[in-house]
Amino acid sequence: MESDEVMLAVRLTTADRTLLRRLAHGHRGDVSEVVADALLDVLPAVLTGGTPQLADELRRFAPCAVTVWLPPELAELLPALVDRMTDLSGVRPASPCAALGAAVRLWLRQDPALLMAGLRTLHGADARSHHPHYVAHHVAHRAAA
Repeated sequence: MESDEVMLAVRLTTADRTLLRRLAHGHRGDVSEVVADALLDVLPAVLTGGTPQLADELRRFAPCAVTVWLPPELAELLPALVDRMTDLSGVRPASPCAALGAAVRLWLRQDPALLMAGLRTLHGADARSHHPHYVAHHVAHRAAA
């Protein structure tokens, strides 16, 4: 964990939490890294048009809290994510953490084998290009443009 990272609590279902931990273990990373990757992967779809399941995920009961650390550049995108999710679904996330949880749950709805393959591809590349700070910096600059 970097000292300037932002700590957040993400609400997941028990099955989601288990899958997230399995994905992290499978690519020898940690849960925070997988959550950052998940957000980067699902963010374009959510910001550009949403998904039919967005409102359902925002309403879904998620009993498990998982603490994660995000690079500040990525965490700074969460308030805009709240606003965009509200615009697209008509359901306002209670907080940036709730928006992050819904985004991660949407991402986890994909085929687990595809998720693992995507993580392997991402983390098999040059280490600098997939480091969450490096990626978040570029995503934040693209979002601001």
